[in-house]
Amino acid sequence: MIHEILPVGALQCNCSIFGDEQSGEGLVVDPGDNIAEILEIIGRHGLQVNAIVVTHAHIDHIGGAQKLKLATGAPVYMNLNDVELQKMLDIQAAWLGMEEPEQVAIDSGLKEGDRLLIGAAEFHVLETPGHTPGSTSLWIPSEGKLIAGDTLFRDSIGRTDLPGGDGRQILRSIHDKLLPLPPETIVIPGHGSNTTIGREKEFNYFLQGLH
Repeated sequence: MIHEILPVGALQCNCSIFGDEQSGEGLVVDPGDNIAEILEIIGRHGLQVNAIVVTHAHIDHIGGAQKLKLATGAPVYMNLNDVELQKMLDIQAAWLGMEEPEQVAIDSGLKEGDRLLIGAAEFHVLETPGHTPGSTSLWIPSEGKLIAGDTLFRDSIGRTDLPGGDGRQILRSIHDKLLPLPPETIVIPGHGSNTTIGREKEFNYFLQGLH
């Protein structure tokens, strides 16, 4: 499977572009900005984008979703517990001194147990609230990969001091949903370097005593 990771925007959010070589189907996760570069990758691989997934409604992850939706015609998926946060994009933009992005209509709500198909690959939706009320992660068993949004990072976890954040809840999400995954699972966080579940179990200060 094609998988390119493009850090986008001022906060360098990791946008993932997935594609199935056989069917040409594509899926984009967290198109926060730099839509022209995302479209260049999509075009280079000859992909037809079937889904745009937003792991949570912070501006650096959702900011370019409307532009990408208009360019590709693909539906946008997000957990609906983040709708209130999505309505605050103007406030989020003011915090960061950024221009307010275009609002995007969510076509389908993501919830625990949902599966998105790209070719033969299944993307399993895990509800992992804590960083935001509607934070979700995507587990791709056939690839041994987890798209963690801003829930789990290399050596860290998502911040919980922004509106809707909950420190106990994020640890519960990581304990219940992420740590049971195979230790060799490659974790693609919302920002920064990739890691593995096994590495974070062993070295992540925030997770000591959690498993």
